[in-house]
Amino acid sequence: MSEQTDGRRVVTNMSLSIDGHYAKPDPLDMSWVMPYAVTDVARDHLTSLWEPATTALLGRVNAEGFLGFWPTVIGMDGADPRDERFAQWLVDTDKVVLSSTLDEAPWERTSIVDNPTADVVADLKATGSGDILVLSSASVIKALLAADLVDRLALTIFPIFLGAGPRLFDDGLPTAQWSLTTQTAGEHGTLSLIYDRVR
Repeated sequence: MSEQTDGRRVVTNMSLSIDGHYAKPDPLDMSWVMPYAVTDVARDHLTSLWEPATTALLGRVNAEGFLGFWPTVIGMDGADPRDERFAQWLVDTDKVVLSSTLDEAPWERTSIVDNPTADVVADLKATGSGDILVLSSASVIKALLAADLVDRLALTIFPIFLGAGPRLFDDGLPTAQWSLTTQTAGEHGTLSLIYDRVR
């Protein structure tokens, strides 16, 4: 067995509470994320993921949130340079948004695709180079995990119990072995973990 290194990697990134939730029951309430998302560990973790990536893959809801917020960070007074660099990358990179409701993209360098996630990823892996980064889009990540198409699983664990809310890992996922590539602990007990799929 060896780690998957041929062709483009599918890299997924998600923040989780210790008790395994990626959101509160009200998914728009992101207050639990903010104390931890601005730590050096979280910022350096995200930087390590987007730097080798040439495509961002998002669900519609996350695309609207990310692309509504991040471009405003560019040039913002007091913005962390890592946040500005990520925001600029997000603006400049090719984006694929999975949606059955959007007809055209309100963002530059964006394609709207209404096809099964696995098919979209197969098409992306067959063309171009660089990592395909899935940014916190739970529905997309869940579909990729179910199809065993994730090559790198990046998690940021925040030291909080949410007590309720949706979970990333559903029962019934394919059996899989993962190799821990990096682990970093930092402020407030924030922990970043990167696992590579062993094939």
